[in-house]
Amino acid sequence: MASVSLDDISLGALFPDLAARIVSTFEGLSSGIGSAGGGRSDFSAYIADAASRYDVPAGLVQAVIQTESNFNPHAVSSAGAKGLMQLMDSTAQTFGVSNSFDPRQNIEGGVRYLHELLQRYGNVPLALAAYNAGSAAVDTYGGVPPYAETQAYVQRVLSLCKGWDA
Repeated sequence: MASVSLDDISLGALFPDLAARIVSTFEGLSSGIGSAGGGRSDFSAYIADAASRYDVPAGLVQAVIQTESNFNPHAVSSAGAKGLMQLMDSTAQTFGVSNSFDPRQNIEGGVRYLHELLQRYGNVPLALAAYNAGSAAVDTYGGVPPYAETQAYVQRVLSLCKGWDA
């Protein structure tokens, strides 16, 4: 009888369902790494729908999502922001989001919020600064607050917008 080593046994042969889930997970995580696309195709219909209804450029929404969560619908920040567009619970509640981890709800709420900020401030950099640091900070400083994180955030989103079909 021939001996069998662990090298001769494949994970797929022993656990086909588990192997398929692992492969699917890694393919999902690696899709778009190093590109502006990220996981865009998974959420493009939700983005296009909400962007159209609230008159927000889809490229801006995609850039915010990439910056906020890198298209991870399960992302949670150290401050407690959740989902693709990193909504705080109070913001989610304001915009009717009952489950921040549901991509459609999160995008809907985030785009509504972004629309409101664009209407309030009249330009993209100030709206992005308010999205990141809060309206109070933008109002207090009369512009983009002098916070390194917020300034870098605004620049990153604006830079990424150039890579999307904005």
